[in-house]
Amino acid sequence: MGDPKRQRKKFKNPRFAWSKSNLDAELRLLGEYGLRNKKELYRHRFILSKYRTLARELLVKSPEERVALEKPVLSRLVSLKIIPENSTLDNVLDLSIGNILERRLQTLVLRHELSKTPQQARQLIAHGHITIRGKRVTSPSYMVKADEEQDIRCTLPASSE
Repeated sequence: MGDPKRQRKKFKNPRFAWSKSNLDAELRLLGEYGLRNKKELYRHRFILSKYRTLARELLVKSPEERVALEKPVLSRLVSLKIIPENSTLDNVLDLSIGNILERRLQTLVLRHELSKTPQQARQLIAHGHITIRGKRVTSPSYMVKADEEQDIRCTLPASSE
């Protein structure tokens, strides 16, 4: 979490918190991805905005400066499988919150059919029943890298229902 003396918020509240369209969209995302509260959504939205801001800043720079600085950003997003292999900074600007939320462990547990609902996926992770490469992961918001995705396992024995 960083230095205990210098803690910072890891999210920003929305500018117009009571906009009906924003509330409906947020509620739909909370239900679809099984997020616990809106703070989780705001945290992932903040991560997305940091990447998009960085991409906009890099597009303004000269081509010589940009080449060296854009490689780590693109490689990080490719390793998380948020953007395809041969992407550019324009692809980073096209990202949406759904792209980020799809890479969460909770969502991938549901997509790999290790659970029936997003809430059950969250519970399995929180109780320590999900492992990645043999290591227990108890954070539902863990961002799964592309090479870790096939190593997601459930340690619970299959029920005979």
